[in-house]
Amino acid sequence: MFVPSHYRIKDEVWHRRIIDGHPLATLTTNGTTVPLATRLPALVAPGEPESGPLVGTEILGHLNRANPHWKALTDGTYARLMFDGPGGFVTPAVYPGDPSAPTWNFAAVHVCGRLRLIRGQEETLEVVRWTAARLEDRFGAGWDQTSSVDYFRRIVHGVGAFRLTIESVEALFKLSQEKPADVQESVIRRYEADPSGAGWPIARLMREAGMGGSAGSPDDTVSSCPF
Repeated sequence: MFVPSHYRIKDEVWHRRIIDGHPLATLTTNGTTVPLATRLPALVAPGEPESGPLVGTEILGHLNRANPHWKALTDGTYARLMFDGPGGFVTPAVYPGDPSAPTWNFAAVHVCGRLRLIRGQEETLEVVRWTAARLEDRFGAGWDQTSSVDYFRRIVHGVGAFRLTIESVEALFKLSQEKPADVQESVIRRYEADPSGAGWPIARLMREAGMGGSAGSPDDTVSSCPF
């Protein structure tokens, strides 16, 4: 991923924030004629450090065994997992004058490394159960999977799970860093005024990164101005 220097983030806390907060990733590997790509849940594996550098950390993921992508994977396959954070269109109407051009603000984190396929059904079941519990804890409504474990066991033969050991991390946070603070503020307010709410996540991210005329209140785990 091409990352211009002014959109490059230095603090890996932010890398983890995108991975943890947006775990529906895209797995890409080389195919025979075109790259293969699959959307799937991918999470930092249990037992891994919850902070610090991501290189050396394992990611767990799973996909349908009927997917030709799974059939193309082998141990040692080099892969890329792409995590997409919040984003939104930037209209030139927020800029003070002409000429100007539209753009899109967004955050993305890519991790690359080697895959190890999980072949045993019990270990695959553990991955499915842990992933379901983790996602329910973060995004759900307190659902208890206990009564569904037998159902999981019946369908797990159709699941292909893997571990990816991270060898490199690429992060691009395009948040209008090249614009003056007053223009950044106009961009943020435009997002915040979106009645659908679609612009609010990127507005919040920009404020927490110190963009605009007034920085917001970052989470305790997120430092301000990491660029």
